[in-house]
Amino acid sequence: MPEPAPPQTDQKTVYFTLAADSGWRQRIQLALADLGEGARFFRLIWALALSDIKQRYRGSTLGPFWLTISMGVQIGAMAFLYADLFHLQLRSYLPYLTASMILWNYLTALVLEGSGCFIASETLIKGNRIPFLVHAARCVVRNTIVMAHNAVILVIVLVLTRAHLSFSLVQSVFGLLLWMVDAVALSLFLGAVCARFRDIPPIISAVMQIAFFLTPILWQVDILKSHSVAMELVKFNPFVYLLDIVRDPLLGKGFDLVQVLAALCISIMVVVVSFFGFARCRGRIAFWV
Repeated sequence: MPEPAPPQTDQKTVYFTLAADSGWRQRIQLALADLGEGARFFRLIWALALSDIKQRYRGSTLGPFWLTISMGVQIGAMAFLYADLFHLQLRSYLPYLTASMILWNYLTALVLEGSGCFIASETLIKGNRIPFLVHAARCVVRNTIVMAHNAVILVIVLVLTRAHLSFSLVQSVFGLLLWMVDAVALSLFLGAVCARFRDIPPIISAVMQIAFFLTPILWQVDILKSHSVAMELVKFNPFVYLLDIVRDPLLGKGFDLVQVLAALCISIMVVVVSFFGFARCRGRIAFWV
């Protein structure tokens, strides 16, 4: 009597091929495949980002708004001090300081947490086959949600100071989207490098602290017009252009063509360098975390 045939299943067998690195062409193809596949996981990225925020503030009634309250108190105290120190009117200085602090904290979080995005996702990387783009984008979305909570402070300040609001507010969305693209690209590269060399994250943190004082956040560029050397330092500070394309529209100043072109050039350099760096390191990230 013949044996019954095995039942038919719809499961597909997945085969993996182990091969040596065959050069840049293969690296670029794999990096592009990772980006394309990761873009289809946008729902997972959003779910993971929300989960991170819920876990961070689990048991808290106000959640991320505790950071909002803390930042609001800090900005209020600093505004009175530095407005008097720089001999500025509080009504004009307070919106400037508020926008600067909120945006700088957001930018700093994107850089610092992005540099550790793969280290923080060690369990997922080792236990699941997920595109690396998911981990980088998860960090960016998480910090963007927190920044949206802090943006409430700016809205309150603009209303209290009766600031002139115009269509230029919409232009700041372009700058924020540019920041997010740069942050994802930078996270892919710095996340891989920092996973390999664990001494780099403290260096990045120190650099961001120095950049805080060299970038017009607490002070305005106008006070340096009589100092040619200081103006040259500001001119070659990339954070100035990236910050201005978002901050100036929020304050009703609109875009400046030179700032936009400079910010676009900086962003293109960041994306290109980060992509090739990620393509070079991608195959080793799972062994480094």
